[in-house]
Amino acid sequence: MATVTEGRRAQAAPRRGLRHRWTPYLLIAPSVLLMIVFLLYPILSVFYYSLQHYNVTEPWNNGFAGLENYRTMLFEDPLFWRSLGFTAQWVGWEVILQLLFGLLLALIVNETFRWRGLARATVFAPWVVSGVLTTVLWTLLYSPTTGFLRFLSDLGIGSPGTAVLADPDTVFGAAVLAELWRGVPFFAILLLADLQTISKDLYEAASVDGAGRRRRFLHITLPHLKNAIILSTLLRAIWEFNNVDLLYTLTGGGPANATTTLPLYVAQQAVDSYEFGYGAALTTASFGLLLICSLVYLRLSRFGGDRA
Repeated sequence: MATVTEGRRAQAAPRRGLRHRWTPYLLIAPSVLLMIVFLLYPILSVFYYSLQHYNVTEPWNNGFAGLENYRTMLFEDPLFWRSLGFTAQWVGWEVILQLLFGLLLALIVNETFRWRGLARATVFAPWVVSGVLTTVLWTLLYSPTTGFLRFLSDLGIGSPGTAVLADPDTVFGAAVLAELWRGVPFFAILLLADLQTISKDLYEAASVDGAGRRRRFLHITLPHLKNAIILSTLLRAIWEFNNVDLLYTLTGGGPANATTTLPLYVAQQAVDSYEFGYGAALTTASFGLLLICSLVYLRLSRFGGDRA
């Protein structure tokens, strides 16, 4: 009888092992399916349409185009290269300035002082404002008749009636300042959260050894913030690259396409001109460019490595 029982157990053991082996995959299967439906399928759809002539206003011209959209984009569309160059300039200035001001604010509100809670709330408040509301606010501030510039001109600073959003020489700085106001809190929040994980014993030990504020910042604070800085700059660069709402509502890409980023150009082609095939090709190029730049940045920055 014992022999029969042992035989049954021996036969059931492989089945139990197989069941336990597949259990983790069954548990994550719903999430994988959702990712395929909501992530992979749209990406493949965009790539498919990038190989098509697809304009709802010209159905007789729709059909397979091969690489024609990409050839047009690379060799016949100067606005693509212009928008790409402006996008790089926009992302570079925004990420660098937001990081510097965000780090400064994080260091300030990390200190202990009276009304620190109110100061933190004030610093973080712009982050909850949408791009459209930010545009409304800064449009009023930039108004040549009722805004802050009118107030300055009344004081004798600047010329009256200056429209900074209509001047190609000033529109970039005006747009950068508006987005800077909204983006700085992002860095301040992330860096402050990481600053609060640094043990105060490190600073006390460094002070005992004679290290001043500058040396403590360079040798303790910055190394500890390395991964947070890398991650926050990468995320913010991707978001600023894909920024459409603020620029679209603040400048519309103008004047004379002076503030047209690549995603905004995609919106103009696909939404305004109904060139969905060409817009899909532009989107595919943007995706590939972002993917390559992100991988290179993470590799060069050694994200996740030692802090020291």
